[in-house]
Formats: sequence, C-alpha cells, structure tokens
Amino acid sequence: MSEHTETPSWWKNEDWLAVWAGTLFIVLVLTGIRPELPKFSWRTGMDLVQQVFAGANLLSAARLGLGYLVVAAAGIALMGGNLRRYLAGFWAVFLLAWLSQAVAGNAKVNDLGLEYVLFALALGLIINHTVAVPVWLREAVRTEFYIKTGLVILGAGILFEEILQAGALGIVQAVLVVAVVWYFCYWLSKKMRVDDEFSVMLSTAVSICGVSAAIAACGAIQGDKKKLSYVTSLVLVVAVPMMVLMPWLVKSLGLPELVGGAWLGGTLDTSGSVVAAGALISEPAMKTGVIVKFSQNVLIGVAAFLLSIWWTMRKGTEGGNRPSAAVIWQRFPKFVLGFIVASLVFSFLLEPELVKTTKKTLAGLRTTWFAMAFVCIGLETKFTELVTLENGRPAFAFIGAQAFNVIWTLALAFLLFGGILFAAPTIK
Repeated sequence: MSEHTETPSWWKNEDWLAVWAGTLFIVLVLTGIRPELPKFSWRTGMDLVQQVFAGANLLSAARLGLGYLVVAAAGIALMGGNLRRYLAGFWAVFLLAWLSQAVAGNAKVNDLGLEYVLFALALGLIINHTVAVPVWLREAVRTEFYIKTGLVILGAGILFEEILQAGALGIVQAVLVVAVVWYFCYWLSKKMRVDDEFSVMLSTAVSICGVSAAIAACGAIQGDKKKLSYVTSLVLVVAVPMMVLMPWLVKSLGLPELVGGAWLGGTLDTSGSVVAAGALISEPAMKTGVIVKFSQNVLIGVAAFLLSIWWTMRKGTEGGNRPSAAVIWQRFPKFVLGFIVASLVFSFLLEPELVKTTKKTLAGLRTTWFAMAFVCIGLETKFTELVTLENGRPAFAFIGAQAFNVIWTLALAFLLFGGILFAAPTIK
C-alpha cells in the first residue's frame, strides 16, 4: 500500500476518510438502521436459484450497494478522484464482490474452508488476464480505501471481555502461540532473505488467524497489496490439506479429544476450517478448537496496534535520525485508531445485548468491504507477479513456520489441555 510522503488536509486523507466511512456504518447500525443483508448460503443448484438469485435477495444486494456507493463516492470526491468514472466502475467491483461471496456460500466449498477472499481475488485476476481493465473501471479500484474501512468496522467485533470468556487455558495457549510462532516465522523469513513487509504479513498470518490477521498487518504497515494477496492465497491453500490430515492424525495417534481440538485451534488459520476439522473428531474437540482460535482472533487488534507503532518508528529511524513525535503521528496509519476506538466502545461502553444484536450485520458489512478490496487486488495484479514474488521464498518461509507451529502448538495443547500442568477442563 502506498506510503504517504506528503499528508493532505485531514478531511482529504484516505486514512481519515476510511475512519469516517467505517464509523458512519457503525453508527447507523447502532441507531437501528440495519439493512437486510444478501444471503449467500446454498447447497444445491435449486437453492442457488431460489435463494441466492431470488428477486428479494438481489434487491437487498442492490440496496446495500447503493449505500456503499453513496459513502464511498463521497470519500473519492474528497480525495480528488474522478467521480463520474467512479460511479460507473463501482457497480462492477461490487458485483464481483457479491459473486465471490455467492461462490463461497456453497456448502461444499465452505466445508473445504475456502473463503470469499480467494474467489474475489480469482475473479479480479481472470478479468485482468482476459480483457484489459477499462479506464472507467480503474477509478473504482480503490483497494486501500476499502480495506481500511473494513478494518475500522472489524474493530467492533474484537471484544476484550470475550477474551476472558474464552477461558484461561485458551488465552495462555493463544498468547504463547502468537508470540513464539510470530517471532520464529519472522526470523525464518529474514534468514531466507524475504523482505520486511512480506515477513511481517507472513508472521502475523501464520501466528494469529490467517486472512483477517494478514489484512490487519498489511494495513498497519501500509504494505504492498500484491504481497497481501499472495499471503492470503497461501493461507487458504495450506489450510485445506491440514484440515483433512490433522483430524486423521488425532484419531490415528489416539490423542485426547481436547488436546486434538486445542491443536487444531492453534494451527489452522481460518475459523471455518477449525470448526469443520474439529467436527470430524468430536463435539468437545470442536468447541475446544473454537475457544483457542477465538482467543487468538481477539489478539488481532493488539497486533495491529503494536505493528503500527513499531513499523512507524522503524521507518522513521532508517535515515539515521530518531523521528519526532510529530513525524510519528504523521506516518502512523490513522485508521488503526478507528479500529481501536471501535473495539473499546463495543467492549466497555455499549450494552452487551446491543453488541450482540449488531454483530451479524457489522460482520456482513465489513465482509463486503474486504471482498471489494480483493477484487481490486486481482484487477491490478498479474498472476505471474504473484507466483514469482521473491522466487517463492515467502511460501517456503510460511510452510516452514507452519510446520514449527504444528509441533509447538501440539506440545502446548498437551501441557495445557492434557492434564499435565493443570486439570483437564470439562468441555461437553
């Protein structure tokens, strides 16, 4: 992602505009304006026609798109973009994002742990490689703005009190997995001569929760979107064989079901794959895996905040001088503040019932922003650039770190959930 060398007025700055856009969506939902979100779940071709492509569902999508257009167009106008071209190109991006979610909504696809981001990226790449992206569409390719707005809304779903609800053992395992695996992956990446941006995104993805963590890390360091698409694709591809092999290993080795669940939760990089793989073992294993994975998920905000400060300080000292507070503030990604504020408000200032009733709507809204972002990444990326980035070294670093993660997390799962250090919890 582009680094601002000359910061425009705050009301024209992309980071701040993303904060205002994300905040507007949150406020509208909190005040009771909750649009009917499109439905994407389907199993058979008849379901696809009668549910996903039903007139009422398409109307819901059109209304949602209109709301996105109004908010996004205002931001584009303030940033000095060509509003006429943006109005024309927006609907193409929104439609592709909708289609990616429809494909991912298939039950069989869902069982494989494949997420909408993979299909959004694929649709963008297909168009980019078959026809030249027209000028009128390019104005709507606003990857950074879409990602940053989605991240602000994501903050509303990161609740501090839910860390405690996940259980002490889940928290301990999550912290140890994130800290140790992140450092190992970063160290391994640097040993393999992977650049700093790639190393940070790979480390955050493999240690926390895959795609969402990679998106947050990329935003926090304002990283290259091509590298982000590479990392997210890698996460999803690696997750598929793992979610099949790991439950088989748990049963073949006779591991205790809670240990097996904790192992899955700490190593599989998508929540969907944890649920699917855990269900292949037992209900308690699935619940344990979800507890551990959820404990790791809530560390996204902490990681994004710390990465933002570290990266800003590091970039500021590259010239040999210690950056001033003003320089740090200028370079700090402002949308991270929106993310943190949203998390604090939803954690401590709002009634739990209100938070619960708005959770699904906000999750759907942020998903659409992210889907649009990955469509845009595909539209401006050549596939050859993805597969040849740094000669495949990031992929080897990720796989090596994931192998370490598998071993380290299994040891922790035995110590914490196997009744060795503590009494094994009762999870039914």
